[in-house]
Amino acid sequence: MSLTHWLLLAVVLLLVFGPTKLPALGRSLGDGFRQFKKGLKGEGDIDVTDSIKKLEEEEKR
Repeated sequence: MSLTHWLLLAVVLLLVFGPTKLPALGRSLGDGFRQFKKGLKGEGDIDVTDSIKKLEEEEKR
């Protein structure tokens, strides 16, 4: 995209969302993108193997 396209997009976004909601929208998009990247990396995955082993031991009793 050329510079003209980016400027036109910025003007349209400013008209649609207004100057007060635009920073909140950008912040929300940034947070969502960060969480998406974190999910792709596998950060924050929960290890349930210990819990499964405990449950299996309890079932045997």
